[in-house]
Amino acid sequence: MNKLLIFVLFCFSILFFGCAENTLDISEIQKYNIVDNGKINDTVYIQINPVWDYQGFNNPQDILIGRDQFVYVADTDNDRIVMMNLNGQILGEKSIKKPVAIAQDYLMNLIVCAQFDTVTDNTNRNYSAVFKIDMAGKNGSNGHNLNSASIQRILPKTSYDFSKNDRVYTGAAVFFDNSFIISRKGPSNSNLVDPDNVVLIYKNINNENGDRIDVASGRIPLLTAEGTGLLSANKLSSVTTFNKKNYDVIITLTGNNSFKTQWLQYVTTSDFTGYSNKISPASGELMKINKFLSPEDVTIDNAGNIFVVDAAKDSVYKFNTNGDELQSFGGTEIFKNPCGLAFYNRTLYVADTGNNRILRFVLSTELD
Repeated sequence: MNKLLIFVLFCFSILFFGCAENTLDISEIQKYNIVDNGKINDTVYIQINPVWDYQGFNNPQDILIGRDQFVYVADTDNDRIVMMNLNGQILGEKSIKKPVAIAQDYLMNLIVCAQFDTVTDNTNRNYSAVFKIDMAGKNGSNGHNLNSASIQRILPKTSYDFSKNDRVYTGAAVFFDNSFIISRKGPSNSNLVDPDNVVLIYKNINNENGDRIDVASGRIPLLTAEGTGLLSANKLSSVTTFNKKNYDVIITLTGNNSFKTQWLQYVTTSDFTGYSNKISPASGELMKINKFLSPEDVTIDNAGNIFVVDAAKDSVYKFNTNGDELQSFGGTEIFKNPCGLAFYNRTLYVADTGNNRILRFVLSTELD
């Protein structure tokens, strides 16, 4: 029985016994009307109770609904990754310093952007880092147990990496073939060969021993490290991929840029192979100049709709595949510095970072 099949069987067993009562409690609801051009629409977002604040979160900056249908939270100031079922019951924890972003590949490994401390040049130093958590273990020996899962550091790795201690890894996302990307930002961008502001690409391959390893294979080309327009990597805050067999990417930026959320489409033609902007500034609110202040995360639903959370505006925005704005909501009465988003089974999950909680919402139209 191969490693992936063991994962799937184990996950199904936990979901059956641990989540059999997984129904949404909307007996007490809060409704937030959608505002469109100053007018309140009939469509509302309905907040699902209970609020997930009883887990003791402290500055949670990211949330993921994994391919295994478990909920993972980067509980930043508690220095841990939390694993829950869909009812919000904690199933496991992994200690890791200051996690800020989390993704999962198709082998159920978790990829986490966080920090670690070490001694270099006889000095205690703190580094931004990328880790991989092996949820299965060799031949499925770990049984999808987060508490006992082994963890390895992907970055920093070389002495050169350790010489760049101002670099910060801000986001992670996985493609259909288990290759993955990491967004990075930093203050040093004069070097055209290796600026701080980039999206790194890693391939997951078999080595000569048959073990799967992660190998750096470059970075997304043509992104200007400190650009103020299209195809920029100016202070990347997140990266998101699509649950499809393509290499499209949505990036968010917090640097000096007029277009702080960009859909990069991977194209192959007789003249060009690489990335270009899927949506132009001439079409769709997604690319409206100065639409966002501090977008921190993106999630995509099954219909391809794009959700963006803006921490500075305390708001969540929804766009269709053409970049047209659909239903958006927020404000300080709902959120405080929200930084993470996830979507699963018609439910939108928001890491309400400043309020130390996770909120869940459904559209009123989804209840029909």
